[in-house]
Amino acid sequence: MLSTDRRGRWQVLFFFLCLSALDSVTGQARYSIPEEQSEGSIVGNIGRDLGLEVKRLVSGKARIITKGGARQYVDLNRDKGLLVVKERIDREELCGPTTPCSFSFELIIENPIQLYRVTVEVRDINDNTPSFPKDEIHFKISESAVSGARFSLESAVDPDVGVNSIQNYSLRPKDNFKLEVHSQADGGKYIEMVLQTPLDREEQETLSLMLIATDGGEPQRTGTVRIHITVLDANDNAPVCGQPVYKTDVKESSPKGTLITTVSADDADQGVNGEVTFSIAHVAKEAKELFELDVDTGEIKVVGRLDFEKSRNYQLNVQASDHGGFTDTCKVVIQIIDENDNVPTIQLMSHSNSIPEDSPPGTTVAVINVEDVDSDGNGVVLCYINADIPFKIESSLTDYYTIVTDSTLDRETVSEYNVTITVSDEGTPPLSSNKSITVKVSDVNDNPPKFDQPVYSKSIQENNSPGFSIFSVRASDADWGQNARVSYFLDDKQVNGVTASSVVSVNSENGAIHAVRSFDYEQIKSFQFNVTARDGGSPPLSSVVAVRILVQDQNDNAPQVLYPVQTSSSLVAEMVPRSADVGYLVTKVVAVDVDSGQNAWLSYKLQKATDRALFEVGLQNGEIRTIRQVTDKDAVKQRLTVVVEDNGQPSRSATVNVNVAVADSFPEVLSEFTDFTHDKEYNDNLTFYLVLALAVVSFLFITCLVVIISVKIYRWRQSRVLYHSNLPVIPYYPPRYADTLGTGTLQHVYNYEVCRTTDSRKSDCKFVRPCSQNVLIMDPSSTGTMQRMQSEQNILDEPDSPLEVSLLWQSHCLAV
Repeated sequence: MLSTDRRGRWQVLFFFLCLSALDSVTGQARYSIPEEQSEGSIVGNIGRDLGLEVKRLVSGKARIITKGGARQYVDLNRDKGLLVVKERIDREELCGPTTPCSFSFELIIENPIQLYRVTVEVRDINDNTPSFPKDEIHFKISESAVSGARFSLESAVDPDVGVNSIQNYSLRPKDNFKLEVHSQADGGKYIEMVLQTPLDREEQETLSLMLIATDGGEPQRTGTVRIHITVLDANDNAPVCGQPVYKTDVKESSPKGTLITTVSADDADQGVNGEVTFSIAHVAKEAKELFELDVDTGEIKVVGRLDFEKSRNYQLNVQASDHGGFTDTCKVVIQIIDENDNVPTIQLMSHSNSIPEDSPPGTTVAVINVEDVDSDGNGVVLCYINADIPFKIESSLTDYYTIVTDSTLDRETVSEYNVTITVSDEGTPPLSSNKSITVKVSDVNDNPPKFDQPVYSKSIQENNSPGFSIFSVRASDADWGQNARVSYFLDDKQVNGVTASSVVSVNSENGAIHAVRSFDYEQIKSFQFNVTARDGGSPPLSSVVAVRILVQDQNDNAPQVLYPVQTSSSLVAEMVPRSADVGYLVTKVVAVDVDSGQNAWLSYKLQKATDRALFEVGLQNGEIRTIRQVTDKDAVKQRLTVVVEDNGQPSRSATVNVNVAVADSFPEVLSEFTDFTHDKEYNDNLTFYLVLALAVVSFLFITCLVVIISVKIYRWRQSRVLYHSNLPVIPYYPPRYADTLGTGTLQHVYNYEVCRTTDSRKSDCKFVRPCSQNVLIMDPSSTGTMQRMQSEQNILDEPDSPLEVSLLWQSHCLAV
């Protein structure tokens, strides 16, 4: 039997209701447990009853939420899926006389959000003994009281309900009185003691009775009170109430002091025996705190704050008594009228502080509970949110609403929303309340970096220093945080045959582009490479931009003279016949400048000349022409110094010395060219000594002396060939000549036949094959001309070669 009772006490009432409207509210569960269970006692297996696995409860962070700050009597064991008692539950403390007694809470599971309502009914056990307000009751009853006289008694109080509450009253002894029990409209009971046998004061002046209240629990409990009766002398008329029942209505907002009704009673006696006083014979504690009865006038007034939501009606048992001990009792029924005095409340059951911007429409953001404790229209609640946001509110379970997304979100457009929830009732005037929640839109990496220009182009002067900062590329990312952190990378492709990283570098943090090396316009005029901007999202997004670098020319190259060729061991001489007319083209100075633009524009100027009145230089083309008729008085030896200058800023220049021989035949200028050689040697030696002295005079004086001596010995040995061979150079003019260099400025071809002796002590000579040249190349260490110095050297080094023998018969050339 104990086992059967235990199973009955732990019986679980469960039902499951599927709601197709929303995924966030799934169903309900109901359990029934007895009160006063010890902590840790099992209420029920919520996981099994709701069809939820334990791992779902754990992963979803299942938790219990109570409304309005109510105490939490039940806890959730997620690891086992059990509901257990968290603290001792006293049904009388929780619900008072209300039956059945239950409390509700919500079970919230996240990811996705699911809501279950759980109701636990607390069954009453017989843990309270009936008790009377007083330990003793005293009555004064006249001996003239007739049979049937009634005397109201205060009923006992038992906090238990149902069968465990008070079931019956008994009175002992029963010689003079009997007991009658009456039910009230509010479910309570009041008792009266009815006189059966008249009292005789002369026979028994006092009586002592025992009133016993018994409940119906197991085990049965009882409460007692002692009744002391004093028999008074005759007062044969009892007070009579004006009405057996008084009914009245009062608004719950009535202030203190409001008159509810007035109870009246008449007594036929006169004098002291006819004076009637009023008292509340039996009333609950709550009613005593709300109403006050004037003992003399019978006026009932409000002394506390009425609340329709706590109790809708009250019954007062008013007793009218005279001084002779006669009484009468009437009932006063007070009906409370509801008013719209309660503002609807909003409780946030679950709330997501942030939501990803790629969340689909219909994603749950929050679950709220709204409640209005008023009744009828005053308790009807309307719930809505502000309309300027991409969210909507949907009704799920009774008094529960879910806020979900209504459209797609974009954090880059709006990163945060303030959702204002407003609830109002239908009372007059309507009452409302609101609550605001903030929903942040978390970033998703959905925007690639974007450069502020589609293509970058930048110019840089050549000859820059390595590491020079050219400029910076910049890309912005509309995302936030790590997703918006942009890094820059160089696409290491080929640029003019080399990798881009060997030419430029890109700072990964700020996009600054630096030159890795110095640029030379003459080698590279422009190049292009790509820079990639990549964000820090997962997966990362990137974009590429083309960067074009234009190298600007600087005037860093001096003009280079290509013609006439200047060498340290030979001289270039141009022949001008004495019959040359005005404008005769002597030669053309050919120069180039590897720079570009105006830096490469060359101009030619005659800086120095033996006879300035005889020659001029073309400013643009470098052509040296005669400006007058050549005469016999003009010197054979003419030296011109031409300056070639570019147009850069600052300008650079080069000089070239042009030796001109004014003569009709080669022997005529032979001696003059010898002087040219000596003059050149003199000028060269002088320049050398000056430069050398300036460079090393302070710390290498001794070394300078050694160098000078060595140079002199070298010059002396070279000059021996000159002193031993005084053979002149004889120019030969063929009948037809033209410019072989392809410049188109010289109209002649100079063919020279070179004859020289290998030793002054020998009478034989050697010939070198004629060559097509328009210049005379004079070796300062000899008096002859040659096409190739190397060939001549080989001839001098081999005096007995077959070539020498084969040409002995031509020795008559010396006379010529």
